Parts: sequence; C-alpha cells; structure tokens
Amino acid sequence: MKPPQLRAALSRLAPDVRLYLIHGPDEAAAFDFAAQLGRTMGAGAERIDLDGATLRSDPARLADEAAAMSLFGDARWIRVTGVGEESLEAVTNLLAAARAGNPVLAIAPSLKATAKLVKLAGDSPAAIVTQCYAPTGRAAEQLVTDLALDHGLRPVRGAAQRIADAAGNDRAVIARELEKLALFLDADVGRVRELDGAALDAIGADLGEAAADEMIAALVDGRTAELGAELMRLAEAGAAPVQWLRQLARRLVLLIELRLEADRGNDPAMLVKRRVHFSEEDAVLRAVRRWNAARLARALDLVVAAERAEKSAATAGRVLSDQMAMTLGRAAADRR
Repeated sequence: MKPPQLRAALSRLAPDVRLYLIHGPDEAAAFDFAAQLGRTMGAGAERIDLDGATLRSDPARLADEAAAMSLFGDARWIRVTGVGEESLEAVTNLLAAARAGNPVLAIAPSLKATAKLVKLAGDSPAAIVTQCYAPTGRAAEQLVTDLALDHGLRPVRGAAQRIADAAGNDRAVIARELEKLALFLDADVGRVRELDGAALDAIGADLGEAAADEMIAALVDGRTAELGAELMRLAEAGAAPVQWLRQLARRLVLLIELRLEADRGNDPAMLVKRRVHFSEEDAVLRAVRRWNAARLARALDLVVAAERAEKSAATAGRVLSDQMAMTLGRAAADRR
C-alpha cells in the first residue's frame, strides 16, 4: 500500500486489520503515521509502547497486548519501534491469534521489501504494509503542501519547493518549519493563511544555509574558535541541526571523492576547479590536502550517527551535534 492509501486507511480503521507495518528509511514519516493512528483512536485512547528488543525476548507479548482490554474500557493501540527480523515470531503470533482487538502500528526503518517479516505481513489479510522513503522532487513539494494544510497554510509561488529544499526533504524538519510559520502567520485549520516568499524571508525558512556554509568551512579548516561561534549563530537563528548535518555530510562526500581521485595521481587543484564554485576553491583544496580518505570516511560516519541521534526522541539533540562538530574541528586542527 502506498503512503497516501495508508493515510486514508488510518483515518477509517478496518476491524479486520491487526497490523500496520511501516518499513523503509523515512522514519519521520512512520512516526507521523503513528500520530495519525493516535488521533483516529481518540484523545482518551491508551497507547502501549513496545520495541523490537522486547518482542525478541517475549514473542507472546505483542499478541497479548493486542487482545488485552483496558482497565477502564478505553480504546487501546500499540506502537512498536525499532522493529527488525527479530520480531518475526512476535508478528507471526499476532497474525495467528484467535482475537486481537487493539491495532498495532510497527515501525521498521531497517527492513527491506525482501525481509521475511515484510513478506509475512504482506501475505496476510490482517496486515497492511507500506514502504516509506524520503520524498524527492515533486513528491517532496506535495508533501510540504499537504502538511502545510494541516497547519492552515496554503503555499503559493514556489514556497513549498523552497521549504522542501531548505529542509533537505526531511519530514520532521519540514513539520517544525511549518509549525513556526503557522505561529508567525497566526494560521490554523479554520484560519487559512497564504504562505509565500515574504513569510519565508521574514523568519528564514532557508534557515542558516549561508551560516552553515561558514560553520562547515571553519570545521574542515580546523578553526575551532570560529567554529564555536558559528555553531552558536546557527542555534540563535533556529536552524535545525539536521539541516546543517546534511550539508556537512554532502561536503564530506565531495571531499572523499576528491581525495580518492587525488590518491590515484590526479592533480588536486584541477580536480577542485572542475567540481566546485571558484569562490570555494581555496577552502576545498586546503581540506583535500589536510584530510585523508580514511579520516573523511570516519568523519562522515560520525555525522550520519549524529543525524540519527538528532531524530531520536531520547537524545540530547543539538548538544550531541555541536559536540560532534567540535570533535571534528579539533581533529582538523591537529592535522595542520
């Protein structure tokens, strides 16, 4: 089932569907669907939170929770996060159980379409399976438009594409930006406001892109004093760490490619001239000469891990991202 069809299914729950399995790397979309199920169940519904590790150690737990009655007779539903192949037995028990009145929504970001659990759910009439990838192009623009309407905003004149680009097509970042814009424009579902370039300029929906460039330049150059100041500027501007983490990841990927080409005997200066804008040539060339491919790869791993932590609910968020940036900046400084 495609995401738009899942959204409709979660608005009108079918009594014979026990499991909604959402897999694929767009974890933000999966949590958004979970929130929608919660709204459909009602404000008084009890949510039971489980995870893949719990299901691995107690495979009967999921079916038991799905069949259990609330102490006060209220509606119940189960949200399972971090689901992987270790949950296969638990899901098998759920789908085979004699009864299960409480819907289960399982979030499995690491599972591919070929996974045994995905195939099991896909073959069951009691389950709905949806794969979620971060949208691109027109799909990302449509996502912004759809989410904006939920906040009482009607994007006009390229505003949706601009927000999608600034947020790196990340649903969670887009949602936060739209929340700020709705507050700024005093918009609500019953009080629709047009969202145009003027509003984006006023509160900076392109948040910190230029400032992030300065921060990244300071990081790869090892200018730690300036790096700290640039990180503070980004925080004061309200730039989401996910945004500059993705910019940093793109820069590291570029540097890895250039470094590997240089290691094959190609002239670094000519490589840089062909790949980057002339205004960035000197900075990129210094970075290519300072960092080797192995260190760049380790740095990229740290950035990816920081982005994953930033999206997690149980994390120190910006503190961890800033700490990671300073660690890399100090490492660059040591190689001067």
